[in-house]
Amino acid sequence: MRLKILTSFKVKLNDQVEFIAKDKPFAARKFKSEIIGRIKAVTKMPYKNRKSMFFDREDIREIIYKGYLIVYKINDKEQTIEVFGLTKYEDKPFS
Repeated sequence: MRLKILTSFKVKLNDQVEFIAKDKPFAARKFKSEIIGRIKAVTKMPYKNRKSMFFDREDIREIIYKGYLIVYKINDKEQTIEVFGLTKYEDKPFS
């Protein structure tokens, strides 16, 4: 499967990395690297992770990493995975 990283995810990830980097630049780089690694691993088994708690759909899943939820959509027809969300402690992040 092909991986698509959408702008909505990139913006949230970059904002979070910048916030972490204010105090701990090394931790920020590690955080970003580990998240990207987790996302890349999804291409092998996209349905491995749990169904998203924000959407009642089988094709939308989420990766849990250090309390953050990385939300992605599986498109079997086009053989793509679209990563679109990153959230932590938000009441309605996708409404």
